[in-house]
Amino acid sequence: MDRKTDGKPVNISAPTGAEREAELPLWKGLALGVAVAVCVSGTLVTFGRPHATSRAHAPASVEQAYDADGADDATQVARWAARSGDARHRPFIVVDKANARVMAFDASGRLRASTPALLGAARGDDSVPGIGMKKIADIKPEERITPAGRFVARPGHNLDGEDIVWIDYDAAVSMHRVRATKASEQRLQRLASPTIADNRISWGCINLPAAFYDAQISPMVKASPSVVYVLPETRSLREVFAMGRPAERHAALAASWKSIP
Repeated sequence: MDRKTDGKPVNISAPTGAEREAELPLWKGLALGVAVAVCVSGTLVTFGRPHATSRAHAPASVEQAYDADGADDATQVARWAARSGDARHRPFIVVDKANARVMAFDASGRLRASTPALLGAARGDDSVPGIGMKKIADIKPEERITPAGRFVARPGHNLDGEDIVWIDYDAAVSMHRVRATKASEQRLQRLASPTIADNRISWGCINLPAAFYDAQISPMVKASPSVVYVLPETRSLREVFAMGRPAERHAALAASWKSIP
């Protein structure tokens, strides 16, 4: 099956049952973001918008964490993922669409690294049905969306043999090194700029600096399936993630990880 990653087709067979995460109604309809808090030695280190940091006491429970007053979306999700076991105690990634950043965490919830990213040009959280099979030329501007949701990332390759990380295979959304193949798009310059608005340029895929991808994302995903939390920008966190809802969370874990050793 030919797949697309921002202008380059990908030839990869569809994942088998043993390779693909089982879909759940909670996220399937939510097909489809710098602020992150990490639990370190009983304290939370909060990474606010670029360069701003502060410390606060860790909440007593996951439920208090996601309801914490003043906590931004990325902080809530990272804290919850680390404390609740939703990421199966494995490394995980948070994509903060609102701030155009990607953050990599280790299995204990400690922040490894953070970087600006290029994301889908269109605002939205849901992929257009069938977009994964559309030709690039047929994708409308309003359809160039990076979908929000909880995904289990898998390694893959494009036709040139370049490794990529699948986020949503059906929607042909991947995470990969930024490609500066079209000079007029100025993708490298967009990544380096201090602004956020010019980071919305891709067809939906998540473009990363090559050094960050090579040092953080690729090794993480190759070593073990890793959860990627893409934060919503038009929906609420509770619509997208099972935060503070034990029954739904446990059911989700059982289904989404049942094929992963």
